[in-house]
Amino acid sequence: MAFDALTVSQALIQQLGPSCSTIARHDRDLARQLRRAASSVLLNVAEGRQRAGGDRAHAYRVAAGSAAEVAAALDVAAAWGYVDARTRAAHEALLDRVRAMLWRLTH
Repeated sequence: MAFDALTVSQALIQQLGPSCSTIARHDRDLARQLRRAASSVLLNVAEGRQRAGGDRAHAYRVAAGSAAEVAAALDVAAAWGYVDARTRAAHEALLDRVRAMLWRLTH
């Protein structure tokens, strides 16, 4: 059975791939942090799906925190001019979907 939060988190990573490569040409550390944060979203959603009770909610909260880190990393990349506004908006749209799902899973 498909789990939408997992599917959309994976789509976010796939969408971020080319931008991470672009960002890495300018700032390898920022690209690494963005990759780690996006990976953490997917990994914690997957882990939360297998947990129960408070452990499940905790994993989803960690995923939400990592999603906030993805957003901040994209803000930094945009501020430095590593990604354009259109690309940033596309990432933000998918990231908003992930964050909305995580909010529902934790509340």
